[in-house]
Amino acid sequence: MSDYHTLGSLIWLRLVRFTNRSHHMTNEFLKRFGLTTAQFDVLVQIRTFQPLNQLELASKLTVTEGGISRMLVRLEKDGYIERKQGWKTKMISLTPQAEAVLAEAFPAQLAFQTSFFDETLTEEEQKTLYELVTRLQKHSLNKSLPRE
Repeated sequence: MSDYHTLGSLIWLRLVRFTNRSHHMTNEFLKRFGLTTAQFDVLVQIRTFQPLNQLELASKLTVTEGGISRMLVRLEKDGYIERKQGWKTKMISLTPQAEAVLAEAFPAQLAFQTSFFDETLTEEEQKTLYELVTRLQKHSLNKSLPRE
């Protein structure tokens, strides 16, 4: 190992590269359904928790509030979601068109993502990786940035 890297920095670089490559491949894969990775994620979250408002949806995603607003406008224009005025806020639900797209896209996307791991890692290795990544993710929620 060179003086320029630690094992931790090499792991981080691999994770970033894998995530970027996976994201690119997923966007290409989902094009056949007319969706991006971000749109797919939003639709799956809505499908799981509907009806929900924009603030509830934003808390389940890694998209900025401005980004979610633009995406919802686009998804509504494309006929995938509907927003109905509730007592104080608009509630978001999927349309039958979105349900039909997800009925095809969800199992295909699940199989595509699973293949990354099934083709490379044993079931035991996958469980270990899941536990390790979960631990890192939980730690990242509590970690503060170093002061300047």
